[in-house]
Amino acid sequence: MTTFDKREEGFERKFALDEEMRFRANARRNKLLGQWAAEKLGLSGAEAEAYVKSVVAADFEEAGDEDVFRKVRKDFDAKSVNQSDHQIRRTMEELLGKAIQQLQAEK
Repeated sequence: MTTFDKREEGFERKFALDEEMRFRANARRNKLLGQWAAEKLGLSGAEAEAYVKSVVAADFEEAGDEDVFRKVRKDFDAKSVNQSDHQIRRTMEELLGKAIQQLQAEK
Protein backbone atom coordinates (compact mmCIF):
# COMPACT_ATOMS: atom_id res chain seq x y z
CA MET A 1 0.00 0.00 0.00
CA THR A 2 1.37 3.39 -0.95
CA THR A 3 1.55 6.38 1.32
CA PHE A 4 -1.21 7.98 -0.73
CA ASP A 5 -3.46 4.94 -0.21
CA LYS A 6 -2.80 5.02 3.53
CA ARG A 7 -3.67 8.72 3.71
CA GLU A 8 -6.82 8.15 1.68
CA GLU A 9 -7.86 5.30 3.96
CA GLY A 10 -7.22 7.51 6.99
CA PHE A 11 -9.40 10.28 5.58
CA GLU A 12 -12.16 7.79 4.82
CA ARG A 13 -12.03 6.43 8.38
CA LYS A 14 -12.16 9.95 9.83
CA PHE A 15 -15.10 10.84 7.58
CA ALA A 16 -16.98 7.72 8.70
CA LEU A 17 -16.32 8.50 12.37
CA ASP A 18 -17.40 12.13 11.90
CA GLU A 19 -20.63 11.01 10.21
CA GLU A 20 -21.34 8.54 13.01
CA MET A 21 -20.75 11.26 15.62
CA ARG A 22 -23.04 13.65 13.71
CA PHE A 23 -25.79 10.99 13.60
CA ARG A 24 -25.43 10.21 17.30
CA ALA A 25 -25.37 13.90 18.24
CA ASN A 26 -28.53 14.59 16.23
CA ALA A 27 -30.29 11.60 17.78
CA ARG A 28 -29.26 12.76 21.27
CA ARG A 29 -30.35 16.32 20.47
CA ASN A 30 -33.75 15.04 19.31
CA LYS A 31 -34.16 13.12 22.55
CA LEU A 32 -33.29 16.21 24.59
CA LEU A 33 -35.63 18.30 22.41
CA GLY A 34 -38.41 15.80 22.96
CA GLN A 35 -37.90 16.03 26.73
CA TRP A 36 -37.95 19.82 26.57
CA ALA A 37 -41.07 19.88 24.39
CA ALA A 38 -42.84 17.28 26.55
CA GLU A 39 -42.29 19.50 29.57
CA LYS A 40 -43.69 22.51 27.68
CA LEU A 41 -46.68 20.39 26.62
CA GLY A 42 -47.32 19.36 30.22
CA LEU A 43 -46.57 15.68 29.61
CA SER A 44 -45.02 13.41 32.19
CA GLY A 45 -44.30 9.75 32.83
CA ALA A 46 -45.20 7.32 30.06
CA GLU A 47 -46.80 10.07 27.96
CA ALA A 48 -43.58 12.07 28.01
CA GLU A 49 -41.48 9.00 27.14
CA ALA A 50 -43.76 8.18 24.21
CA TYR A 51 -43.57 11.78 23.03
CA VAL A 52 -39.76 11.78 23.19
CA LYS A 53 -39.71 8.63 21.03
CA SER A 54 -42.05 10.27 18.53
CA VAL A 55 -39.74 13.29 18.23
CA VAL A 56 -36.74 11.02 17.65
CA ALA A 57 -38.69 9.02 15.06
CA ALA A 58 -39.76 12.21 13.26
CA ASP A 59 -36.15 12.76 12.21
CA PHE A 60 -36.33 9.77 9.88
CA GLU A 61 -39.02 11.31 7.66
CA GLU A 62 -36.57 13.35 5.58
CA ALA A 63 -33.00 14.59 5.60
CA GLY A 64 -32.22 17.56 7.79
CA ASP A 65 -33.86 19.06 10.85
CA GLU A 66 -37.05 20.44 9.31
CA ASP A 67 -39.08 17.30 9.98
CA VAL A 68 -38.28 17.48 13.70
CA PHE A 69 -38.95 21.20 13.81
CA ARG A 70 -42.31 20.78 12.04
CA LYS A 71 -43.39 18.07 14.50
CA VAL A 72 -42.62 20.17 17.56
CA ARG A 73 -44.16 23.28 15.96
CA LYS A 74 -47.34 21.39 15.06
CA ASP A 75 -47.63 19.90 18.55
CA PHE A 76 -47.06 23.26 20.21
CA ASP A 77 -49.69 24.86 17.97
CA ALA A 78 -52.19 22.09 18.77
CA LYS A 79 -51.76 22.67 22.53
CA SER A 80 -51.39 26.47 22.27
CA VAL A 81 -47.85 26.45 23.67
CA ASN A 82 -46.41 29.93 23.25
CA GLN A 83 -43.00 29.33 21.63
CA SER A 84 -41.87 31.16 18.49
CA ASP A 85 -40.17 29.42 15.58
CA HIS A 86 -36.99 31.25 16.57
CA GLN A 87 -37.19 29.94 20.14
CA ILE A 88 -37.66 26.36 18.96
CA ARG A 89 -34.77 26.59 16.49
CA ARG A 90 -32.53 28.25 19.07
CA THR A 91 -33.34 25.49 21.55
CA MET A 92 -32.52 22.90 18.87
CA GLU A 93 -29.11 24.53 18.35
CA GLU A 94 -28.41 24.77 22.08
CA LEU A 95 -29.39 21.14 22.63
CA LEU A 96 -27.18 20.02 19.75
CA GLY A 97 -24.23 21.65 21.52
CA LYS A 98 -25.24 19.96 24.76
CA ALA A 99 -25.59 16.60 22.99
CA ILE A 100 -22.10 16.91 21.49
CA GLN A 101 -20.65 17.76 24.92
CA GLN A 102 -22.38 14.74 26.46
CA LEU A 103 -21.07 12.42 23.74
CA GLN A 104 -17.54 13.76 24.06
CA ALA A 105 -17.67 13.32 27.85
CA GLU A 106 -18.63 9.65 27.34
CA LYS A 107 -15.45 8.93 25.36
